[in-house]
Amino acid sequence: MHAAVFDLDGTLLDSLGVWDDADRAFLSRRGIPLTPDYTEAVKLMHLEEAARYTKARYSLSERPEEIMAEWLASIRAAYAEMPLKPYAKEYLLMLHASGVKLAIATSSDEQLFLPALEHNGIRDLFSAAVMVREVARGKEFPDVYLEAARRLGIAPRESAVFEDILPAVKAAKTGGFFTAAVYDEGSRGDEEALRREADCYVTSYEELLLSPILF
Repeated sequence: MHAAVFDLDGTLLDSLGVWDDADRAFLSRRGIPLTPDYTEAVKLMHLEEAARYTKARYSLSERPEEIMAEWLASIRAAYAEMPLKPYAKEYLLMLHASGVKLAIATSSDEQLFLPALEHNGIRDLFSAAVMVREVARGKEFPDVYLEAARRLGIAPRESAVFEDILPAVKAAKTGGFFTAAVYDEGSRGDEEALRREADCYVTSYEELLLSPILF
């Protein structure tokens, strides 16, 4: 493997609950309960897509831009201090020092993830960052990973994708990537399926530091 493409939320960033809390507060202000099917529906959407979906689903009067602004205002501070998952930085530094090209493939927005990368001192480790809104389709499809590999100049078959969400792991596999599923509490219910679908399953980045099986 010559390249690694990382998701952020739930994969590198320890962001469990941040978006659920933001969604719960946003909907609560409008007298609407947060339901599991809503959370599942927006999980793989980029911010603008989620705003359009939320407006349509709940017949809200706000424009998508206003919904996005309210979300961003509520979580920007959290992302500015968002921690990485344990040993993630050490693993990234090891890959970078070994000459592995690194990229980000995320549904998040640069207003959020760039401060998080800066806070953790890892922004300069990545040669490319691709947001889902920059490609034609969401993370149920391999588009964002293929674009990341294209920007790195590395073929998918020589690249690994690190993800915590089952549909994203499946999508990366269809794109021809080696897939590493990363444990996250938010995807605990899919652990058995993730272990079955992914080429490897990672419960902690410490495992990869002790036994660097991919690179």
